[in-house]
Amino acid sequence: MKKITIIALLVIAAVVAFVNFDKSDVAAVVVPSDLQSAELLQQVTTNPALEERIIHYRGMTVSFNPRLHIPNWVAWELTGDEALGEEPRTENFTADESVPGSADPWDYKYTGYDRGHMCPAGDLKWDADAMRESFYMTNMCPQSPTLNRGTWKKLEEKCRQRALSDSAVIVIAGPVLTDEIKEYIGDNKVAVPSRFFKVILSPFREHPVAIGFIMDNGKVEGGMQSAALSVDEVEEITGHDFFSALPDDVESAVERSYNFTRWSQMK
Repeated sequence: MKKITIIALLVIAAVVAFVNFDKSDVAAVVVPSDLQSAELLQQVTTNPALEERIIHYRGMTVSFNPRLHIPNWVAWELTGDEALGEEPRTENFTADESVPGSADPWDYKYTGYDRGHMCPAGDLKWDADAMRESFYMTNMCPQSPTLNRGTWKKLEEKCRQRALSDSAVIVIAGPVLTDEIKEYIGDNKVAVPSRFFKVILSPFREHPVAIGFIMDNGKVEGGMQSAALSVDEVEEITGHDFFSALPDDVESAVERSYNFTRWSQMK
């Protein structure tokens, strides 16, 4: 896993402004002057009800659920430079033989579901090994083609735009496993989630911002904007805790509010 440590901005004041808990606002705070590691910001406290095995790949960290044969979550950093990578897409889906419970590509055959990347291959074009590992089945969930090739893909593209604008983003994505699993596919009985989440943090802006999304595993009525939530709301739904490496006051401010329009248009 690459380790990039970025010196956070000096404190202009302890906090420039706290925002009211209003979904129309974006938190406006300044990160304290202590060092913040991108690797630390990718750490997640997983819902304790879930089984997990943590796997560190070159470009992503996976919390894998061996019982359900899908990840609980996948976390990664994407810098602006990495978003401009040109490594070709491999399309070589494969089981990770080193991970007990890894699904097989054939589990998805003739099911109507895509092998949906949690960490997209498009975010790992900066390195051949990272690209190759993005096609491990430990990074996949059964996704409806309508979602995988539609709103989910548009959100992946928007995250790359944010990385270019914000110097780096921290992204964590996965299935909502607090929902009842009603369907399994393939010989390995791979769980089919009914919803997916994604949270995105831009920690190195002058005013750090974060936003979350919950999307149905199908057509997302209203597109990305209708699926937008605060990170706090995503934590409540999933049972995970994100971005705890941030100082408490900063974490509270950036996680409790969001503004999709401003987030999607910020320069």
